Amino acid sequence: MQGVGFRFSTLHEAAASGLTGWVRNVPGGAVEAVFEGERNALERMLRWCEDGPPYARVDRVDATWSQGPRRYDRFRIQT
Repeated sequence: MQGVGFRFSTLHEAAASGLTGWVRNVPGGAVEAVFEGERNALERMLRWCEDGPPYARVDRVDATWSQGPRRYDRFRIQT
């Protein structure tokens, strides 16, 4: 979902939840993101992504969970 501030809203939501990682637009109108943090915060973020910001239309959210060392020190928008 592009054109409704999805990346900027995701940045705000993730940072407010203490998550690190990134979000970016991908060809075809989709948005891709990687989130790192506490499980509860990740689950809340995933639920937020299912609706997105106002005026967004989210057709599907695909999530893959994994564990490992943290790779990011903050949340950012990738171009």
